[in-house]
Formats: sequence, structure tokens, C-alpha cells
Amino acid sequence: MAPEYAFVTHWRLRGTAQEVFDVLADPFGLARWWPSVYLDVRELRPPDQKGGAGRVVGLHTKGWLPYTLKWNFTITESTPPSGFKLVAHGDFEGTGVWTLKQDGDHVDVTYDWRISAEKQLLRYGSFIFRPIFAANHRWAMARGQESLELELRRRRAQTAAEREAVPAPPGPTFARR
Repeated sequence: MAPEYAFVTHWRLRGTAQEVFDVLADPFGLARWWPSVYLDVRELRPPDQKGGAGRVVGLHTKGWLPYTLKWNFTITESTPPSGFKLVAHGDFEGTGVWTLKQDGDHVDVTYDWRISAEKQLLRYGSFIFRPIFAANHRWAMARGQESLELELRRRRAQTAAEREAVPAPPGPTFARR
């Protein structure tokens, strides 16, 4: 049996739930606005319905550790702008649930990621390296929050000059693909 992980991440962002949902629910933008983690994103199957349910997306991802992961996810439920659910397959097997709640001028975002590690390094190294793998996940999610804040600023820019003034998101920690 593969080692299991449960990660719950909380972000609080200035904006609307719809703005945040629009960014998170667009898998094709991930490699552009969250390049520290998403190296490649490909649609393997289009959605069955409006809102994205049924879409299958293939991913090549990484964190700050010197390994990459290949996996895909299927959107199983989409409820704009309050969130969506996915099922992961590949180097990870499990579920992810994005929940967005409007709170005044802010959005409270929760990502509940419950997976088993299928990649050999993660599977057999978990007993010793579990704290390092957890730190890797926290690093990736911190880059996600930072990158999402930048993406929201970029989307809200009124002029080309304002858009160009938004810093680029943090890139990957190593170039190997």
C-alpha cells in the first residue's frame, strides 16, 4: 500500500470568489502563472459539460526538491464560484477539493489534498522523508498563493504599463524536466 498524505492549505486573498475561481479552474494558465510548480499542462479530454466537469488534464510538476512528478486529474464536480473537486492519477492517486468563500473584500481559499504516493521515490522514501515531502508541498502551495496574487494583479491592471509593472511569478528551482 502506498503512503498516504493529507494536506490542507488555507489562503486569504483580496478579491472575489469568481476572480479566484476563474484563475484556478483554468488549467491551461497554470504553467504561465504558477511556473514554479507547473512545468507542462495538457488537456487529455475536454469537459463533458460547461464548468469543466469531466475534463482530464495531464501534468508535469515539481516542488523545490530535485524530482518531477507526472500525473493527471479529472474534474469530478465544478460549482462556480465556490470551488471544484478533482481526482488525481499517476505519481499521485487521490482527491483534491478547492473551496472558495467570499468574506467581504477577501476570499478564503481552502485546498484539501488527500493522496497516496505512487512514484517510487515517494512511496519508498516516505517513512524517512515524510517531513521533507510535506515541506515540499508547503513550499509549492506558498508559491501558488504568491503567484495567484500576482496573477490577480495582472488581470486587474487597467493599462499595458500597469500589467508590465506586475513582477513575474517565481520560476522553478531547477531546470531539469
